[in-house]
Amino acid sequence: MALHSLTSVTIGVPNTDETAAYYADFGLDPLPDGWFATRDGGAQLRIVPAPTRRLLDLCVGADDIDDLRRIEAALRRMDIASAWVDGGLTAVEPATGVRVTVRTAPRLSQAPVAPVASNGPGRFDRVGARAPGVLRVNPVRPRKLGHAVLGTTDFAATTSFFTDGLGFLPSDYIRDEGAFLRCSTDHHNVLVLRAPVAFLHHTSWQVDDIDEVGRGASAMLEADPDRHVWGLGRHHAGSNFFWYLKDPAGNFSEYYADMDCVVEDQLWTPESFQGAQGLFNWGPPPPASFLRPEDLAALMTGSHSS
Repeated sequence: MALHSLTSVTIGVPNTDETAAYYADFGLDPLPDGWFATRDGGAQLRIVPAPTRRLLDLCVGADDIDDLRRIEAALRRMDIASAWVDGGLTAVEPATGVRVTVRTAPRLSQAPVAPVASNGPGRFDRVGARAPGVLRVNPVRPRKLGHAVLGTTDFAATTSFFTDGLGFLPSDYIRDEGAFLRCSTDHHNVLVLRAPVAFLHHTSWQVDDIDEVGRGASAMLEADPDRHVWGLGRHHAGSNFFWYLKDPAGNFSEYYADMDCVVEDQLWTPESFQGAQGLFNWGPPPPASFLRPEDLAALMTGSHSS
């Protein structure tokens, strides 16, 4: 694959200070100019002022300049304008207005996390000691940005922009409603959802394991129980553990661990799931506010405020 990573997202919100404080609590490191960094991925989230909450920019890493030229040619065949800006190729997805920039960038290198010893039926890998997960005291800090989920009023056009234009590959589908698309070895880096208005559904952030998912969410909820949205559970599409929380602007953010990995593209066959089948394998059922965020009507009329 010419593409290799989702490198960053920029979110516009009407309440930048409150939202920035939330993501600092979430475990991202504040940087100048509205940026936040993960442990392994560097600066991966930027928060800027906007009248309503929305995804403004999404950046993707590619191996070399020839990859960008191939994308430029593909977008031209689709009659989508692109431009070279600050060393990257930039184009706007027509249905959502999200600006996507592809730049040459080094591939993300993550040091492996040592496997945690666990016990099971007839197997005692940890004897005479408590589980490491219950002994951790440091705040949870996400390793990297995993994916962004984007609602669109033109599902076919947005999906085509990412696949036919940029070169994302499909991993799975929610029949006629969603497309899990990847630009890396992760199961998905963008999920395109059919929606009555273009909006950012959530961003997702990798942590080490299920204990970090639970510890991170528990700390966030101890500070403010109203942040809870959905979790703990395990998705079916992607297989990852999840817990969703809500920032002060209304965007959801997800801690995740144990995502499916696709190294050999030809060995992965996308499936098409029906409705909630692809959403979760176990856990509480998704609340109505997860499937249809409470501010969608306001976003449709442009009257959203926090």
